[in-house]
Amino acid sequence: MLSSNVTRDLKLLNSASSDNVQWTLSQAEVEFLEFQMHLTESTAEPVPDLKSLRREFDIFYSRISTLGQASIYASLRDLPEFSRNLRIVQTFLNRSISAIDASDPDLILALPDLLERTNAVRPNVRKLANSGLNFFALDSDHRRNSISVTLTQLAAGVTFLMLVLVFLAAYLGRLNAQNVKRRAEAIEAGARMNIVTDTALDAVIVSDAQGRILVFNAAAEQMFGHKAEDAIGSDLGQLIVPDHHLAAHEAGMRRVRTGGARNVVGKGRVKLEAKRANGDIFPVEFAIQAASTDEGEIFIAFLRDISQRVQSERELVVARDRALAGEKAKTDFLATMSHEIRTPLNGLLGNLTLLRDTRLSAKQARYIKNMDTSGKLLMSHISDVLDITKYDAGKLRLRPVVMNFSDLLQDIIDNQSGAALANDTTLEWGWTGARTDWIRADRDRIQHVLMNVIGNAVKFTRNGRVSVDTEVANDPSVGPILQITVNDTGIGMDANLQAQIFDDFMTGDSSYDRDVGGTGLGLGIAQRFVKALGGTITVESEKGRGSTFAIHLPIEPVAPPTDVQDQRATQANVRPSDILLVEDNEINRVVAREMLLSAGHKVTEAHNGQIAVDMAQAHRFDLILMDISMPVLDGRGATRAIRAGTGASASTPIVALTANAMADEQEAFLSDGMNDILTKPLSREGLMRVIANQVVSGKETPGAAGEGAGAVAFAYLDDLRDTLGVDALANLLARYAAEVAEVIAYLQDHANHSTEEIAQRAHRIAGSSAALGAVDLRAALIAVETAAKSGDTAQMVQAIDRLPDVWAATQPQMSAERRGSTREA
Repeated sequence: MLSSNVTRDLKLLNSASSDNVQWTLSQAEVEFLEFQMHLTESTAEPVPDLKSLRREFDIFYSRISTLGQASIYASLRDLPEFSRNLRIVQTFLNRSISAIDASDPDLILALPDLLERTNAVRPNVRKLANSGLNFFALDSDHRRNSISVTLTQLAAGVTFLMLVLVFLAAYLGRLNAQNVKRRAEAIEAGARMNIVTDTALDAVIVSDAQGRILVFNAAAEQMFGHKAEDAIGSDLGQLIVPDHHLAAHEAGMRRVRTGGARNVVGKGRVKLEAKRANGDIFPVEFAIQAASTDEGEIFIAFLRDISQRVQSERELVVARDRALAGEKAKTDFLATMSHEIRTPLNGLLGNLTLLRDTRLSAKQARYIKNMDTSGKLLMSHISDVLDITKYDAGKLRLRPVVMNFSDLLQDIIDNQSGAALANDTTLEWGWTGARTDWIRADRDRIQHVLMNVIGNAVKFTRNGRVSVDTEVANDPSVGPILQITVNDTGIGMDANLQAQIFDDFMTGDSSYDRDVGGTGLGLGIAQRFVKALGGTITVESEKGRGSTFAIHLPIEPVAPPTDVQDQRATQANVRPSDILLVEDNEINRVVAREMLLSAGHKVTEAHNGQIAVDMAQAHRFDLILMDISMPVLDGRGATRAIRAGTGASASTPIVALTANAMADEQEAFLSDGMNDILTKPLSREGLMRVIANQVVSGKETPGAAGEGAGAVAFAYLDDLRDTLGVDALANLLARYAAEVAEVIAYLQDHANHSTEEIAQRAHRIAGSSAALGAVDLRAALIAVETAAKSGDTAQMVQAIDRLPDVWAATQPQMSAERRGSTREA
């Protein structure tokens, strides 16, 4: 408002209207004086200039008319003095018009009178001008005062506004500083984010809910081959999603837009395929997250090219397969070498056994004993190498049995006493604290460890002492620990040798080397066996002062058995049996035949598996000794054929004769339907033991002996009994019997079941039968499964019909109690 008033007043001051009014007032007086002067001159001149006189009158008349009529002088006309003088002047002019407008002679005659009246009105003209000028002077003063007040008010307002503006400027400056700082921070954060995004090794792609790309970083450009300016605004699916995934991608985007399930967003890293600009398809690993913005929801995808990783994984798989193939090749090589070495060794040791039974001189007997010792030493070396291989391959199986540890240790001391006596060394052992004779542990592994450690102590000690101290201590975290300490006063070892003593092929460096020899495998195998048993073995030694080996083994103390069978008595009660010997090596056949004949058994020979199958089809044998590696048909194939057939010896016990000592191969033999395994080289004791275990003793009738013989591999039940206990094994066998009965009933109703279902049920129970040693039933179930899978309904029905008879022969032998006690009863 103040600004409007000031503007208005300034316009009035700046406009020419006030000046024009004052000029007109002053000019009216000037015009009057001009008229008066011309009138005076005209009166005095003989020839007056009437024309100029009339012009001056008209001009003055016009000025007065303007003052009396113009709106701009309305305020003046309101003044009494101005109005009165204006009327006097106007009256003068009106009265003078007739004289001015008369003819020249008349005007000349009227000039004196006109001059008199003009002079008389002059004061009024003067007053008219002065009153107007005085009015405008006062008006100007008023206006100046008004403008001064307005300007003062404006100055005050402007000052206030300036103060407000200063405050606002300061406040806005502070806000601006904050905004600048925030903007700088935002720009810096954005720059950092852009740097992170642009320098990220992973591709970063941001898209909206419609799938349009908003951000496409440098890594994405490099990965997909599209420039960022070309990619931004494009459809994500069309740009990088392979054609065969495009439909699923678009369906997923529609689902996300409609609020449906999000199968990928926020689910972590996902492996999929992507497409490059040139059309190449490559594997990627990506993760997608969602975020809300003012423009709507956006999706941020982090993608990583895993082509190299996938290729590396493929190479690792290939390398692993090659390593496994190499491991298998090594195992196969060792198995083959074991067979190739054990086969002639079997002939050598077997013939030595037969030769020992003939009349010999003392020198010949000594030579045969030396040869037998050398052969057994060679067999020990072979076993050492195979044990190392089995341990390193993770296939070393422990067989814990109830054993008398004191008897075992006494046998080892007795075995080494001769060598100790030869070295003039005292060898002794004893218990520290309470004796713990009976334990459950792996007898063979413990015997191997102690034979190596005690044997080494005796070997490297002359004119000294070897003592074996045993003690059972309780470890709260483990339980009873058997501590065996072997001290000797032998040559000892330096620190370097101690650090390597358990390495393979490591032998001591001493003056006794030429006398003691050795492969350097003994302690390496001993350490492996101790670790397999869950224990530790350590050594402390000082060169020249002897060594101390400390062995700690977790054990399970058990009560002494109430009935210890006499194996010899059991073997003595075995009746003469009809045995089929299947062996392609003539020397091995002769050795085995002579051992069996000397024990009173009847022997029929076959030199390959096919001949054995034909013989077993036509004749019932009490026992079949089956070699594994043979021409025409090997032992495994022959066993499967005998078990799958309906010949006279389909259920006869079959014992494998093999030089293959690898655990997985021996398990395969048993799964083929064999009842037991006899490892070459053959010994008389081994043959007699197998016959005692597999052939019914002479106390039973022949008919009873043939019924169900060989239906069960008792070694499996023995292992389970030792591991689980009699009660747990009884419950397991009861459940197994119920499952078998249920499956037999199910299979007999084969018309109402598909062949696929029949094969599945038969396969499942066949696996349980193999685990429990029911080899005949397993073979019968495998026959059902094979026929069902091949679609041979007739063969399947025939195999199903055999199951009840096989189970009837098998079930009585599936006992949780030991076979010895059952037979004695």
